[in-house]
Amino acid sequence: MNESFVKECEQIVDSEFSEVQEQIKLLHEERTKLLEALRQLEMANLEAEASGIHDNPYQLTNHNSSSLRRGKYSECSTSASSDDKQEFEDISEEDEASFHDTKESFGEPDVGSVHTHIKRRTKLPDPAEKERSVSLWSMIKDNVGKDLTRVCLPVYFNEPISSLQKCFEDMEYSYLLDQAYAFGKSGNSLLRALNVAAFAVSGYASTEGRHCKPFNPLLGETYEADFPDKGIRFFSEKVSHHPTVIACHCEGKGWKFWGDTNLRSKFWGRSIQLEPVGILTLEFDDGEIFQWSKVTTTIYNILLGKLYCDHHGTMQIRGNRQYSCMLKFKEQSILDRNPHQVNGFVEDVTGKKAATVFGKWNDSLYYLAPGEGLNKEGASLLWKARKPPPNITRYNLTSFAITLNELTPGLEEELPPTDSRLRPDQRHLENGEYEKANEEKQRLERRQRMSRQIQESGWRPRWFEPQGESQSYKYTGDYWEARDKRSWENCPNIFGEFTDEMADCA
Repeated sequence: MNESFVKECEQIVDSEFSEVQEQIKLLHEERTKLLEALRQLEMANLEAEASGIHDNPYQLTNHNSSSLRRGKYSECSTSASSDDKQEFEDISEEDEASFHDTKESFGEPDVGSVHTHIKRRTKLPDPAEKERSVSLWSMIKDNVGKDLTRVCLPVYFNEPISSLQKCFEDMEYSYLLDQAYAFGKSGNSLLRALNVAAFAVSGYASTEGRHCKPFNPLLGETYEADFPDKGIRFFSEKVSHHPTVIACHCEGKGWKFWGDTNLRSKFWGRSIQLEPVGILTLEFDDGEIFQWSKVTTTIYNILLGKLYCDHHGTMQIRGNRQYSCMLKFKEQSILDRNPHQVNGFVEDVTGKKAATVFGKWNDSLYYLAPGEGLNKEGASLLWKARKPPPNITRYNLTSFAITLNELTPGLEEELPPTDSRLRPDQRHLENGEYEKANEEKQRLERRQRMSRQIQESGWRPRWFEPQGESQSYKYTGDYWEARDKRSWENCPNIFGEFTDEMADCA
């Protein structure tokens, strides 16, 4: 071929490419304009939707802080729901600019103090046996549409912690509540509300890559967590078997946190949907209260493909004073290249936006001052998830979760016989003794099947009190006092042998 023919071909290719490039450029500009229009429309719709954020069912409508006193609100929760269908626009990773820590713009108060140091483990015990593979489909194919909390699965599908302990995982980043208390005490109510919002999001970070089911506690099973280094004491109890309800109470530096949760689950063939029912309450020593409910969790690709979980829905964090917050957990789509998004804002009692919040529930949360729109430049960091541990197992537990079932030196002698750490099937699973774990799980599930009859015969929780017809529970306040005295007379050995005589009594 001569040189002129080659050049002619190059010109044709260049011309065609230029036309395609120009078309792509025009499409990009149109898409940018469309996204901006949608962004403005959706934010306007969300603001209109949030105009009633303070007119809430939690009885927190009094914003006159001078009239509030501690003890005005009981330590119980009621059920609430909302249909929130407005979506926040994507903020792609390519748009990320510079970020600054909260202390750079507001100055973080000193919340540190000297703590008692307890050395905790950094890995699970090495498994004693080789694990067998089990077909999940063979276990659940006959349970489509049923409540999975009532389906008996082999121990191979469990992780070595109970639902009681999993509740405590939400407290991993409790320092955010310490900061919130300090900010409010120093007069910065906005940063208090922002730190509360960050805490509400942070509890989801530990679910990333967690594909196994926690143990369903026995009726009356309990769990305590005393973490002097974090300055918190936590306690939880399974207070009802039908429906399954877990109540918890935690005390920290200048704050109390409590709630009860009924988790409804359904299996839909390709996915499992988990719907939390119940309200979480946070009260500071100065009387300011925030309440919210958790969003929906869905586990996808149960049978085929890569298993993953996603959290989606609207979380309204309602305060009884100056600020409240609305957060939107965006549901992940099949082709979503930027999943796990959380977007929202903090507003005052007049409905005026005070800050915009955005980030990812598995990674971090940032905020911007009012008037900056969704421009990320100059955003301040509220919370950052910790890195995964170096010793990762198939359970994908975080470093914090690895410590939850540990029996530190001298602890076993102080625990009541109802504590989750003493549950034999869970302990065998943690040690990799799978055959023993499965045998014990089957034995305890026989006892579990009698729980409804036991509950209907007049059984009552030991450490929480039911609150009338509200189906909520209040902490009695005497667990730690009983622990100091080793007074466990009214705590039965629920993990012991279950005889026919006990069944007859039930």
